Amino acid sequence: MKNYFTKKGLRKFFFRWMVVNVVYLMIKATVEHEGEGFLDFVDPTGIFYYVTAFLFFMVTWEYNDRLIYEQLKAGGLDLKNSLLIFGKTMLLLVPMTTLIYYLALFPFKDTIGIVCEDPVLEFRSNIFRSWLLATAVVFINLFYFSIKQKDELTRQMEDLRREMMASQYTALKNQISPHFLFNSLNTLTSLMYEDRDLASDFVTRLASSYRYILDNRGHDLVSLRKELGFLDAFVFMMNVRHKEAVVIETNINVVTENYSIPTLSLQMLVENALKHNLYSKERPLHIQITTIGDAALAVKNNLRKRDLKEETTRLGLKNIKKRYSFYTNQQVLVREETASFEVIIPLLDKGITEMNVLAIS
Repeated sequence: MKNYFTKKGLRKFFFRWMVVNVVYLMIKATVEHEGEGFLDFVDPTGIFYYVTAFLFFMVTWEYNDRLIYEQLKAGGLDLKNSLLIFGKTMLLLVPMTTLIYYLALFPFKDTIGIVCEDPVLEFRSNIFRSWLLATAVVFINLFYFSIKQKDELTRQMEDLRREMMASQYTALKNQISPHFLFNSLNTLTSLMYEDRDLASDFVTRLASSYRYILDNRGHDLVSLRKELGFLDAFVFMMNVRHKEAVVIETNINVVTENYSIPTLSLQMLVENALKHNLYSKERPLHIQITTIGDAALAVKNNLRKRDLKEETTRLGLKNIKKRYSFYTNQQVLVREETASFEVIIPLLDKGITEMNVLAIS
């Protein structure tokens, strides 16, 4: 009850108290007998029924609220757990109302001063009425919280969509960075003096990489086939730049056209391995990209951590996780062991993801 001592709690209490008064007056109007005063609350019978109505309403409502809040924290409301909440609420109310009305109308009837012609009929009427009202309160309460839950889920989806779009453009902007272009041009400058044919190949791959990035800047998902095509150009440039210091291998055993992944996610994971590890011709960095059945892709590299000037924020991995959370409940898994680092990303069924995008857009 301590929650009622806050401003919000007081508003909640007075609202429920007003509901109790309205319902009590409506019931009193329907059962009023001739010669009885409609607003006569001072007689023992009127006081008893008003107090019990207030007690039953408040206990039922508060207990039902608590059960609902617990369920919302545990995962949300659905038909099954809503019926379970109703059952638990009635398990509290039924014996409480039965006991109180029985004691008031039989053993303590004269002590309390309740006036009624037929205690048995009065008992049955009171029990039926209290259970009916409790059922109405519980289902109205469940309906109210279900609407709130739906609105909250809609709001979260909108927030997630905005966050996803923001992370999408941030990711794309980061890929077209002056640093990446500067390193590529440096490599190209060296190649022009050493191997003009390779330099020509390098320019072609660099152009195709930027073409891919620009063509897909408005799409957060791309087919696995297109992403691997882009990755092939990116791997070529990395091999030219780092020569034998970096070895990138792919082993894909699925129909790549049937699956989608977030745009540039593989390139981001490869760059993440390059950024955080030491490598040389004598001790090369091995990056393996393989399929796990038809459900996931694994990007794994041997681990030789680089000492970074600033502590890593893992923004690249967070970016990928957020983008995946928009399309699936499957998790992006990160496994770090003594000698290796592995990221496992789900493969998204192309048909299902296209339906989801159309439904939300």
